[in-house]
Amino acid sequence: MTIENKQAQIVEEFSLMEDWMDKYEYLIELGKKLPPLEEASRQEKNLIRGCQSRVWLDIKREGGCLYFRADSDALITKGIVSLLVFVFSGHTPREILDADMSFIDKIGLREHLSPTRANGLLSMIQQIKMYALAASAQKPV
Repeated sequence: MTIENKQAQIVEEFSLMEDWMDKYEYLIELGKKLPPLEEASRQEKNLIRGCQSRVWLDIKREGGCLYFRADSDALITKGIVSLLVFVFSGHTPREILDADMSFIDKIGLREHLSPTRANGLLSMIQQIKMYALAASAQKPV
């Protein structure tokens, strides 16, 4: 599934809910479904700077694609990072770097987050793009 298809799926899922309280509940559910991050990945080097809550993002490269695992100590933030893990995992660095993030605005996420959570979302996206940029400069494993 392409990044665009994944984004379209998220937009469709969120469009089924009219009330933002339902959307927040959905984000919390997504966060609860995120596989737990092992302690070895909960290191300082995997913490995303700029997030109000603690967010860890771990990356693995296989066959030219990047795979992300994440966790957070805040439920809504964990749901938000789970969306990003879903969208970007299993794609090449170039696909990640070329991806637009239109789904965030289409589902109204940015406008319904507090300023600190919106900054955290931006930090998460920037970190994923930085990982992709660094990986694109390396030869595939």
